[in-house]
Amino acid sequence: MTMRQRLATYFNVHLVSDSTGETLAGVMRATCAQFDNIMPIEHSYFLVRSVRQLERVLEEIAGAPGVVMFTLSNLEHRAILEEHCAKISMPCVAVLDPVLDITSRYLGQELNHRVGAARKLNAEYFKRIDALDFAMDHDDGQQVIELSTADVILVGVSRTSKTPTSVYLAHRGVKAANVPLVPNVPLPPELFAKNHPPVVGLTISADRLVHIRRNRLVAMKETRAGDYTEEEAVRREVMDAQRLFEREGWPTIDVSRRSIEETAAAVLNLLAEHRGV
Repeated sequence: MTMRQRLATYFNVHLVSDSTGETLAGVMRATCAQFDNIMPIEHSYFLVRSVRQLERVLEEIAGAPGVVMFTLSNLEHRAILEEHCAKISMPCVAVLDPVLDITSRYLGQELNHRVGAARKLNAEYFKRIDALDFAMDHDDGQQVIELSTADVILVGVSRTSKTPTSVYLAHRGVKAANVPLVPNVPLPPELFAKNHPPVVGLTISADRLVHIRRNRLVAMKETRAGDYTEEEAVRREVMDAQRLFEREGWPTIDVSRRSIEETAAAVLNLLAEHRGV
């Protein structure tokens, strides 16, 4: 086997949906399974239902070139997204369009363009929607004043899968906030408030973290790295995080070799223990 055959190809995939994004994620993973040695870097934007939300998505897309897959029922939002991607020469595909088109022609009926029309609107569904809203609003240290309303708070250095784990937990109806550990940036006092929700520290080996960060910079075609990928700086970052977790008595999960699903399952187990289930 040659070096070229062994190395994985990393690329950005942006998933944009006005619903929970489960369909998009399934299509993307099924697609990637048809290729050897590729590693998609998922950027998920779910429940995108306003122009303001979409504008934020467009900024993120522009900063990480790749492939855009979407399921948007709002025709105006679709047009904005497609026009933006065309301007920056980024491939953009509405994954359900071919199926919807052929079904519409066969039935002789127009689409109703109803958001999330395929989903049964029951209490569990609305619980997941609320949790997804919460995860998006409290991602990466946003709205820390509301941390007390979370079911769980994930804390970790950059690239420890805080955001995708929060989104996955939301699909299980868990309101997860996440707070990044950034060198020389103080943590919000709300994180240490009395009777705060359970806090889980996400840890990772320094070697693994350096590898992940370097691959991300390559995928983003970013040449400026600095302490972000410098081995000694990363080791200090990881050790400082570990000391914080030990000092505060927060349970930890090592994500070095865990999938998002495994990390989320571990968080759910910790929550069950906390609740005495």
